[in-house]
Amino acid sequence: MKQIDLLKKLSETEASLLVFKPAKSYYWSPKDKTVFYQEDDKSEVGLWTLLHETCHGLLNHKSYQSDFELVMLEVDAWEKAEELGNEFGLKIDQDHVQDCLDSYRDWQYKRSLCPRCDLGGIQINTQTYSCMFCNDTWRVSAARFCRPYRSKITK
Repeated sequence: MKQIDLLKKLSETEASLLVFKPAKSYYWSPKDKTVFYQEDDKSEVGLWTLLHETCHGLLNHKSYQSDFELVMLEVDAWEKAEELGNEFGLKIDQDHVQDCLDSYRDWQYKRSLCPRCDLGGIQINTQTYSCMFCNDTWRVSAARFCRPYRSKITK
């Protein structure tokens, strides 16, 4: 299947309520109700990614309050993409899905590690974790696509 064919099929579904715009990367913008996609991407992975980002829109994903919630939004979007893909005769490789989800799980895990004792902490708000072992507290970046910096909170 070509990208243009997938976009046509999507336009015949509830996805017709979303806006699709070419961009340098794939992502869903809830503010604009727009799916951005790489128009020159001819790969099968590109089709899967376009379907995945579209499903964020179809599921009305807007924001998240915790790292765990973000991972669950990603799982939901991939599950919906698989359903929709099957309707279109487009099979999404499960190894690819798990690789994508692993990137989020790894990011979440690294953020949760205590800078003092290197054990897993608990997220107490969007940018703060606390260690249940040594009682240390640290802040993490709000950014999803960067190295998971952790800075100790001075008391």
